[in-house]
Amino acid sequence: MAAIPDPVDLLQRLVRCPSVTPDEAGTLAVLTNVLQPAGFAVERVTFTEPGTPDVANLFATIGGGAPHVAFCGHVDVVPPGDAAGWTHPPFSAEIADGMLYGRGAADMKGGIAAFVAAAIQHRAAGKGRGTISLLITADEEGPSINGVAKLLPFALAKAAHPDAAIVGEPTSRAKLGDMVKVGRRGSLSATLKVFGKQGHVAYPERASNPVTAILGMLTRLKTTPLD
Repeated sequence: MAAIPDPVDLLQRLVRCPSVTPDEAGTLAVLTNVLQPAGFAVERVTFTEPGTPDVANLFATIGGGAPHVAFCGHVDVVPPGDAAGWTHPPFSAEIADGMLYGRGAADMKGGIAAFVAAAIQHRAAGKGRGTISLLITADEEGPSINGVAKLLPFALAKAAHPDAAIVGEPTSRAKLGDMVKVGRRGSLSATLKVFGKQGHVAYPERASNPVTAILGMLTRLKTTPLD
């Protein structure tokens, strides 16, 4: 029987990989070396798109049939900035006063370490009914073109549609883990073009000021309830 990984140790190993988007920097090897001995079938696939970086992804499954629970997460992180500004080196994963410090510890290698360890422990306890799948990408903090957008269709072609999906992103109001979200609103980006009409200041009725028009539009957008 494969050893059940300590989630803290696994998190430290992941944080010590400097996986700044879109480089997975060894994180997928760390996960593969934990998942395969536990019986997971692991596939690593690289997606490409002209004009964007190639991105390595991981898809792992164990079991079969229903219920099918999928876990999803990303191993890439944003740049740490000036390392001199950190109390602890950003990729050291040092533990001090009961806290683990490092770039990506919360967003979201901590979530990945937790659900990987939990999935392995669940199977080791003999609770083997159904399917568990893991979708791990290194393209969340960047363009998000060669990550989940392509990994999900790849996974659906390999396994049955999951009955439930859990994304290990940190969500909280005041304290990490103080709530669970059942959904997440998306975003809408747009370019507004407002055309005016030139005129002389002496004849304002013959002109059209686009600034005035766009202020009205923005006010309506701001005051329109979205929830």
